[in-house]
Amino acid sequence: MRKSLFGQLLAVSALVAACSVAATAWLAVQTTSGAIKQEQGQNLTADARIYNTLLGYAAAHPTWDGVDSTVRDLARQSGRRIALTTEQRRPLADSATLPSPPALPPQASTIIDPLSVDTALSQTVGRTANATADRVDPRAVGPFRLPRAERAALQRAAERSVACLSRSGVAADAVQGPSGRPRIEVVGNDPDRVDGTRCSFDDLALPTATERKALGELNQLANACLKRQDRTGVELNLDLSWGERPLPVANARAGTMVASPAPSVRTGDDDRATASCVGTARREQLSSYVASPALLFIGDEGNTTVPGFDLSPANTAKIAGVAALVLALTVGASVLAGARLVRPLRALTGAAQRMRDGEGSAPVLVTGDNEIGRLAAAFNDMAAHRARLEGQRKDMVSDVAHELRTPLSNIRGWLEAAQDGLAEPDPAFISSLHTEAVQLQHIIDDLQDLAAADAGALRLHPEPVRIEDVLGQVAAAHQGRAETAGVTLTVRTSTAGDPLPGLTADPVRLRQVIGNLVSNAVRHTPAGGNVTLHAYGSGAAADKGTAGDETAGEETAVDEVVVDVTDTGSGISADDLPHVFDRFWRAEKSRSRRTGGSGLGLAIVRKLVEAHAGSVSAVSVEGRGSVFTLRLPVDAAGAEPGPEPGEANGSVGTNGSGEPGGESTGLPGSGADGGGGSSATGSGRGTNGN
Repeated sequence: MRKSLFGQLLAVSALVAACSVAATAWLAVQTTSGAIKQEQGQNLTADARIYNTLLGYAAAHPTWDGVDSTVRDLARQSGRRIALTTEQRRPLADSATLPSPPALPPQASTIIDPLSVDTALSQTVGRTANATADRVDPRAVGPFRLPRAERAALQRAAERSVACLSRSGVAADAVQGPSGRPRIEVVGNDPDRVDGTRCSFDDLALPTATERKALGELNQLANACLKRQDRTGVELNLDLSWGERPLPVANARAGTMVASPAPSVRTGDDDRATASCVGTARREQLSSYVASPALLFIGDEGNTTVPGFDLSPANTAKIAGVAALVLALTVGASVLAGARLVRPLRALTGAAQRMRDGEGSAPVLVTGDNEIGRLAAAFNDMAAHRARLEGQRKDMVSDVAHELRTPLSNIRGWLEAAQDGLAEPDPAFISSLHTEAVQLQHIIDDLQDLAAADAGALRLHPEPVRIEDVLGQVAAAHQGRAETAGVTLTVRTSTAGDPLPGLTADPVRLRQVIGNLVSNAVRHTPAGGNVTLHAYGSGAAADKGTAGDETAGEETAVDEVVVDVTDTGSGISADDLPHVFDRFWRAEKSRSRRTGGSGLGLAIVRKLVEAHAGSVSAVSVEGRGSVFTLRLPVDAAGAEPGPEPGEANGSVGTNGSGEPGGESTGLPGSGADGGGGSSATGSGRGTNGN
């Protein structure tokens, strides 16, 4: 089940449904809870203002004495009943005006504790970004509160800094913090403009005597806590960070020099322990300066606060039932969709298994133009291609047997005739045997080249070459055969003023490719016809060369060299043209040596050109001739070609196809059989297609 696509789809659908149900239920509960909390007064703006006002009172007073007038003012402004009690529910203040007010509910709206702020309520009243990490209200300053003299001195220093910034074109204000220490706030969204002024903030950076005394006491409490944990003590700065004292100017300009900011919480066990001890020390130091925690009750004048929301068993069952129904519908839909999805996949699996077992595989039904339908169509194409390849393989085995049988039969017949005394081993006899052996060697070498190309092990020896030289060498090698056949063989290349770019290629293999094409062209061109070798660059240069107009077109970059082998021979039929590069393929099914070679020449041409990162194509009109086109990429660096291949590799003879007799295939330089070699491959066109 775990490996089944249907099972995976079902599991994913169930998971998605469960997550959707859970998210919907959570959202519903949160929405309902939020609405009830608003009814209770915990999230309303007015109730948050009540909480914030009373929290500020507790942070600034050591007791709740005198809070009654503040509670009544808040009740009058909000129209709500406000009551404060101790944690033991002893009344501290109550705004109820009835002679016998209703009893307070068992659950308080919240707890007012300046040393443990309710973060949800404090965020609604715009707590600043540097709110304390230990939940201490920033208005609880305790011993950090500055006396009047220190406050006045710092205020004068702040006003001087503001005046200096104003003269520099920077608008700023001096804002007084809860402890009485002022800080500079730049007006606008670009506080970094202060860095471009020459205003001094040194008078605002250093702690006063009162702050140093309070900071020293806090440092002692924190280090005592660390000592109890067997940790090293720290030295606190005015911003309650520890370690190196921060740069005064930077702190003043950033506006973070406040009397009681949050301690820095950093990573690591020691830093976490230090932060915890600093928070504990702050609460211990401030405990005698702030009021004790009190319970806050906010409700209607004639009634108590709304009781807390509890999900009843009936509502719980209803939610669970709806969730189960949604889950069941989702699973059912997933089952139907999964069955429809898996059905064609199972058909594909069955067809693939039948193909593996060698059985004929009928095409899989394509039911739609979706992913599964496209997969089925691709499978059908693959099956048809495999069937074609299997047919080609069988034909190739038959063709190989036929090609090898002919020379072997001839050799065997001559040898048996000599053995029976019917033939004399004279030079003609030896020459005949040699011709058949060469033919057999050609076929074997062609097969070896194709196998090496298929395996990616075809050996090339690239070097800088000039295509004009290669065409000249091939034409010279085939000139005699062309003259014998009455065919005019010509070479057309670029002019002296517009040379073709250099190539980096294996000259032996390149001559082999072009020689095969020329040999085919001469063989299938009747007397009086023409065979033309034409080399030109791609782009506009190719158009100019083709049209024979050297002034036409515009100059463009040449990225490949094109070689056309054109003949005026018998041509190739439209049905046969797509198969001319197939192995052992010949249009003339008798495979007679009088009309063609082994059918491997053009297949080798294609493999050799592809090994040079090029391409080969053919166009033909039956009865009018054919054009075989090679496209080879030019050198990336545009380097000039080096010395001639014959000069670089030593003296190299040529065979009947213009190929060196000593190339890596080890073929003899015999051109006796123009039809079938790696070096003199007579791959035919026209009537035989090779």
